[in-house]
Amino acid sequence: MKEQVRILGVDDGPFNFKQKTVPIIGVIIRAPNYIEGISCSEITIDGTDANSVLEKMINESKYKDQIRLIMFDGIALGGFNVIDLEKLYNSVNIPISSITRTEPDLALIKNTLKKHFKDWETRWQVIDNLDLERIETNYRPIYVKYIGLSSAEVRRLINLTTVRGVLPEPIRVAHLIASAIIKGESYGRA
Repeated sequence: MKEQVRILGVDDGPFNFKQKTVPIIGVIIRAPNYIEGISCSEITIDGTDANSVLEKMINESKYKDQIRLIMFDGIALGGFNVIDLEKLYNSVNIPISSITRTEPDLALIKNTLKKHFKDWETRWQVIDNLDLERIETNYRPIYVKYIGLSSAEVRRLINLTTVRGVLPEPIRVAHLIASAIIKGESYGRA
């Protein structure tokens, strides 16, 4: 892949459980950090519509043919609205990665799903589907699931787009915009 590859980063805004929906923001970055486009939509908090909303957002984007990787901050948006990375990859035909700053506590996640969701087994299967890989960065390790590209490629693109801190710019900027939409000003670790 070329150095100035375009990457779509997606993150949700802050929310509380009194809300029914939360905005999600997509930011297209030409590596390493040039913003080329922004898209937005919304998903149901703790719902099951993440994949359908993301498919529409991506497939209707004028940038779709130029995007070489989609990055998510975690495997779920809006609480436990879980993204089926494999299903999304098969429907948009673009490599996908989900990135977390800390190693997920899978036992805690599974117990939380059991406690709060009738369809917990389905959500758990999606979360547990792809291998989780630890990737060393200049700041600290991150944890990544990915599909559609090699370990070497995902590492290269993460390093290429991580300008400062631990998160790649597409996700970091999506987080800042999403939080500003909700709170009036960006906040939080981004």
